[in-house]
Amino acid sequence: MQMTFVTTILVGSPIVALLSLNAGLQTWGARAEFAIRVGAVIWFITAVALFIYAKRTNAGDGGSDPDEIASDAESGSEA
Repeated sequence: MQMTFVTTILVGSPIVALLSLNAGLQTWGARAEFAIRVGAVIWFITAVALFIYAKRTNAGDGGSDPDEIASDAESGSEA
């Protein structure tokens, strides 16, 4: 989750800023609504992309192979 948050901020902030240049945002409410709508889409895309990346690679999260854990439990050995 932390990587999703950091990536969304680093990538999403410039995108929101660039997209807001052509939008008619006259009030603070309009600006906030725009940032929330665009930010939500950016966050969703980032979250899905990082999830797929983590599933396909060793994300370095210290996790163990589920098959290895199951075989250790069946044989009675401890990890």
